[in-house]
Amino acid sequence: YNNRGVAKDDLGDYQGAIADYNQAIKIKPDYADAYNNRGVAKDDLGDYQGAIADYNQAINIKPDYALAYNNRGIAKSDLGDKQGAIADYNQAINIKPDYADAYNNRGIAKKNLGDKQGAIADYNQAIKIKPDYANAYYNRGIAKKNLGDKQGAIADYNQAAQLYAQQNKMVDYQDALNQVKNLEK
Repeated sequence: YNNRGVAKDDLGDYQGAIADYNQAIKIKPDYADAYNNRGVAKDDLGDYQGAIADYNQAINIKPDYALAYNNRGIAKSDLGDKQGAIADYNQAINIKPDYADAYNNRGIAKKNLGDKQGAIADYNQAIKIKPDYANAYYNRGIAKKNLGDKQGAIADYNQAAQLYAQQNKMVDYQDALNQVKNLEK
């Protein structure tokens, strides 16, 4: 049921995915992955409180579940709880120090709190761990632009565009190129 739920989630059938995760949990009540995955589907539907409840349950079952902490951080951020999000990203990084997504997400939360230098430090770490991390280059470009580092921003947006193209993410590729064009005006 869990795997079928993942497939349904990938296809955008979040309600169907939740029904399958419910079945998986009914069969195995201590199935941390099913709670985490159900939380993702609820998050996709905009039910951030329900998602957090599922991430909490996943973490209660499996206290070293870095992915659930990262996902809970995303849901808290979506609810406007930036400090709570940062605390969850910190926990995910403590559990898994090479967790590039958690560094990137923490960078976003820091940027949203106005800590541009802290955000850049986190994007740098994400890129160090995962050199082909296009989103981290893009996000670092935003932070550099906000700090007035136009050339640094252009370099990061260009790197992001190149990586997006390699990863066949053409909408993101075009967006990154548009950011460069706007800065070169």
